[in-house]
Amino acid sequence: MILRLKDCLIDTDTYEIRRGDSVRSLEPQVFDLLILLIENRHRLVSKHEIIERIWNGRAVSDAALSSRIKSARQALGDSGASQELIRTVRGRGFRFVAEVSATDEAATSRRGVGWVDAACKAPLRSGEGEIREAQFASLANSLEMGEGRDRKFPRQPSVAVLPFVSRRASIAVMPFEAEPSTERALADGLSYDITVGLAKLRSLLVIAQGTTFALRDGGIRGPEAATLLGVNYVATGAVRRDGSRIRIGFHLCDHDSGRLVWTDDHEVRGDDAFQAPGTIAERIVSCLEAEIQLAESNRAIIKPPNSLNAWEAHHRGLWHMYRFTEPDNDEAQRLFRRAIALDPTFSRPYAGLSFTHWQNAFTFRPAERQSEADHAFDAAGRGLQADPRDPAAHWAMGRALWLRKDDAASLKALDDAVALSPSFAMAHYTRGFVDAQTGDAGAAILACDFARQLSPFDPMLYAMYCARAFALARLGRYEEAAEWAARGARKPNAHVQARGASALILAIAGKLDDALRQVGIVRRLRPTYTIEDFFFSYRVVESEERAYRIAARLIGLS
Repeated sequence: MILRLKDCLIDTDTYEIRRGDSVRSLEPQVFDLLILLIENRHRLVSKHEIIERIWNGRAVSDAALSSRIKSARQALGDSGASQELIRTVRGRGFRFVAEVSATDEAATSRRGVGWVDAACKAPLRSGEGEIREAQFASLANSLEMGEGRDRKFPRQPSVAVLPFVSRRASIAVMPFEAEPSTERALADGLSYDITVGLAKLRSLLVIAQGTTFALRDGGIRGPEAATLLGVNYVATGAVRRDGSRIRIGFHLCDHDSGRLVWTDDHEVRGDDAFQAPGTIAERIVSCLEAEIQLAESNRAIIKPPNSLNAWEAHHRGLWHMYRFTEPDNDEAQRLFRRAIALDPTFSRPYAGLSFTHWQNAFTFRPAERQSEADHAFDAAGRGLQADPRDPAAHWAMGRALWLRKDDAASLKALDDAVALSPSFAMAHYTRGFVDAQTGDAGAAILACDFARQLSPFDPMLYAMYCARAFALARLGRYEEAAEWAARGARKPNAHVQARGASALILAIAGKLDDALRQVGIVRRLRPTYTIEDFFFSYRVVESEERAYRIAARLIGLS
């Protein structure tokens, strides 16, 4: 739809404002704020309502709100001094006071196929995968610098962005600071690797490094850059030399609330500094996604259910999914289906839906294993159709194929997930899960260890421990297997199958008292659980089946 306002045309399809021959594309929050005011121009719109509608109820500073109002005014040729279009009612809110009308002006009045459309179709840089650099291609040109020592930077840039239905969280990774400046190459390399790694995960909107480096070079850093770009999260870091060691610090902030979400520190020998960034970046990327996922899930869980958009419904579904109870699993399914209905192009809810069907087949509804396995496979396939480069879609497919006992195809799908995103911890773990039971036990241990390094506080940590215990038992390293089985069983979200496996591995290792304690928990979770339930869900090579059956008799699970 195109709205006419004095000398402006507002295109709600492309998020553009045209004034004469000039076209300006606005950030989503600024454009959404403008449309909110226009749609409610018959009344005052309070600050509370703006925050609820534009920021989804997050804590937002007055400065952030003022910045968006200022940008909306500038786009229309208004100002805080004149307030001809957007009027401030001090202490209460804002009101749009100009006349607006819809126009039948054809979409062909847009420039060609539309600047935003052209940007979306522009080729991506080799090696940068999923970063839509074209979305921000005009930023560097719009950062106008004055002359001399008193130059001012910058005016509000024109940044082309896309109106995503799911309103995914956005993040800017600012270039790392370097002290001394001789460490600049290492700092810039880390910033680049983290930005690219986040983009490859496909779960967030990531500001391209060309934009963040341009801002850094113009003296714009941290919160100021985040306000300028309209992102939800900003990541900053520093590289400092301390004698023969190099210290790398990293911080993630929720820009809207100003809250420090996560911080991490790494230390490497100076001689190893240029070999270390890849591994450090992979861990930072994985932790960033996990921390943002947790923050977004916690935010979504307190919102009224009927108000959730696709992004929020997906994250509320994740909150339920990782509790590993049957009622929570059912609620997660309902939320993932809602997210899919709201945005069929958003691939992550398909992966979540596939996961919940997998859990039904593996843990909660073994009698319906075949139909649940089919549902898991179908959901994973639809996720791949929605986004064939989302590592989570390939991960979901790998798990679904394992349910179908096609281990070779399962491992291929999981390898594809790792290739698409080396930072995707779940793909590494699931490869370890498959190998631990019937594949290469040594490779399984390495995969589980790497998954834990990438995501040390993952909700699937109990499963990583159990898979490692499985692999160690296959290698005859029973003392170690018992230790890892016990660690997995101590995790509060470990489900009945994980606890049953831990009890059996502990019994095989001769830790009968510990095994019997786990059997007590298993009986509370499922009174009828036996060794046949274990064999129904897990795979055991034929030569090792007898050991598990003997262990089951010793602890009363036969």
